[in-house]
Amino acid sequence: MSDQLEKQLEFGIQFIHPEKSLAAFPGATPENISRLYGLTVEQYEQRVQRFSERAEQAAEGLLADPDMAARLEELPFQPGAVLVALGDSITDDRQSWFEILRHMLKLRRPDDHIQLINAGISGETTSQMIARTQAVRDVKPDWVFCFAGTNDARTHLRDVCPTTMASIGETERNLVALRQNICAERETHWVWLTPASVLKERVHSHFQLGAAQLTWSNTHLKAIGDIVRRQPEPVVDLQETLGMPPEPQYLLDDGVHPSLEGQKAIVTAVINTIAAEA
Repeated sequence: MSDQLEKQLEFGIQFIHPEKSLAAFPGATPENISRLYGLTVEQYEQRVQRFSERAEQAAEGLLADPDMAARLEELPFQPGAVLVALGDSITDDRQSWFEILRHMLKLRRPDDHIQLINAGISGETTSQMIARTQAVRDVKPDWVFCFAGTNDARTHLRDVCPTTMASIGETERNLVALRQNICAERETHWVWLTPASVLKERVHSHFQLGAAQLTWSNTHLKAIGDIVRRQPEPVVDLQETLGMPPEPQYLLDDGVHPSLEGQKAIVTAVINTIAAEA
């Protein structure tokens, strides 16, 4: 297998999960999904397991700090609580902040049987997330973490038509609608995460994002962050946490997705924000 193909496989398996986007189709089986990547089921599952192991190791590293372990144990998640993370590829990432949180709770609060549902789907804008609100309502979440808006600031054909996927007004409308629609019939704890910014030079040179002529508007991302910061619910400000522009070590070589260090910084900020509100 060539190095280029290996990079494409790793990127796809880490961030693009057909079992979610094609869940309504009975053919979305492990066998068929592995075939999409040109792998056997065993080869595919081995690669998936590697990402899970990295997330678990990150969780163990964070919990080695006694103060962090104590804050996690004191978070106001009731036994049996259902936690949903609504977002895009930064959450859908197999070693994302939410997957690290899953391992942290499993390690330190196993008897609480807290259920974590990763409702991130790669590439989604806030408009696409609205189409999934009923599915989120159906699981009766006690907590929703909304990490939305990054792809609203995405542009295609950057050298020809630098138009973002959604205007600021559309994003604001959609964010408000997500909160109202999901929480309309049930008392739900809501936590916002602002989008972070990107490193454009990395995006443009990336083997996949650059070749696809994608880019992101940091000005637009900052404006979306301002919308989120105005909301009355708790806000995890990732533009402050990761930097504006972000610290290079917090992003992968694609300039958009957080590295494992970046994901650890995100989950730390989430825990600290909830603990401060409790």
